[in-house]
Amino acid sequence: MNEFEFVKSSYSDDKADSECVEVAMNVTGTVAVRDSKQTAGPVVRVTGTAWAAFAGAVR
Repeated sequence: MNEFEFVKSSYSDDKADSECVEVAMNVTGTVAVRDSKQTAGPVVRVTGTAWAAFAGAVR
């Protein structure tokens, strides 16, 4: 399996207490999301379809 290449959200800032996420879309069929403050922590993996539905709902 390819290693995820995470990118920090453009809405994130550099404050230590801010709530930030990183998203990886470089693995076909999978979108991975993690907490940018806990990069060694858990990763949530969803399908591209599920991610698109989520992103559409929160916009």
